[in-house]
Amino acid sequence: MAAPSAEPVRRPRADAVRNRERVLEAAKFVFSAGGPDASLEAVARRAGVGIGTLYRHFPTREALFEAVYRREVQQLVELAEALKSEASPVDALRRWLRSNVELVATKKGMAAALSLAVHGSSELYAHTFERLAKAVGVLIDRAVSAGEIRSDISPADLLRALVGMCYLHDQPGWQRSVVRLLDVFVDGLRAKAGVDRPTTLKPRGTRATPRTKGPRPQRSRKSRK
Repeated sequence: MAAPSAEPVRRPRADAVRNRERVLEAAKFVFSAGGPDASLEAVARRAGVGIGTLYRHFPTREALFEAVYRREVQQLVELAEALKSEASPVDALRRWLRSNVELVATKKGMAAALSLAVHGSSELYAHTFERLAKAVGVLIDRAVSAGEIRSDISPADLLRALVGMCYLHDQPGWQRSVVRLLDVFVDGLRAKAGVDRPTTLKPRGTRATPRTKGPRPQRSRKSRK
C-alpha cells in the first residue's frame, strides 16, 4: 500500500503578499518617526488595510518589528549584490553605506521593541550583522583589488564605524551629518601610493627625537658685568 503523499504547500495569494509588503513599508515609516510605541492603527491606515489584515500577518507588535528589520537587512544584501557591477568600486561602497544610514534610522526607532522581539537575546543582531558584513565584504574586496582603498579595513571595522557615526541620531538633521561623515570616512580609506600607514598611534606629547643635553655655552666676561 502506497504511503499517502504530503499535501502540497499552498502559496500565499498575490493580494496577501502585496498587503504584507504594504504593511511592512508603512511600519518602517511609522516606527522610524514615532518609535516603538507608535499606533498599529496608524500603520494599518498608512498601508491602506484593515487592522485585522495587519494582525493576520503579524499577530504581535514584536513580530512586526522583527519583520521590518529583517526586510531592511535583506534589501541591503540585495543592493550590495547589485552594486558589484558599478564601474567605480569605491563609489559602490559609498552608495551602500549611505543606504545603510536608512537602516540604522529604522533600527534606532525600534531598538527597545527589537530587544523584546528576541527576548533579550542578541541572536537577531548577530545574524543580521553577519549578513551585512558578508555583503559589504564583497564590495570591500572589489575596491581593494582595484587599488582604490587601503587593504587593512575589515567589514566589521566598517560597520562598527558606521554605527558609531549614527549615535548622532538624537540631534536635529543627524542623517545629513552622518552622510557627510561617511564621505570623509570613505575618502580616508582611499589608497595612496607610497604612503606607509602606521598600525599604532604614538602617545600624545612624545617627540620623534629626544632633546640631548650638552654643555652650557660659556658666557663672556662682558655679559657678567
